[in-house]
Amino acid sequence: MSEINGLEPVATFCGNCNCGCPELFVDPGAPAERRVVLTDDFGQRVQMSADQFSSLVEEAKAGKLDGVATA
Repeated sequence: MSEINGLEPVATFCGNCNCGCPELFVDPGAPAERRVVLTDDFGQRVQMSADQFSSLVEEAKAGKLDGVATA
């Protein structure tokens, strides 16, 4: 996986194995537009602002992403 030093862990998704599950971090040293970091189990990462992440959470809570999980 990509280097994660300095990142503050928030959540691990899956957690049922030791196979490198996706994780959510906050990077306190990053510019505001890249502070939220989501890593996948292939070593890739997505960086976004807290506002973008809040929008994603809102969409998920409203059920707008439910179809993705069943696709």
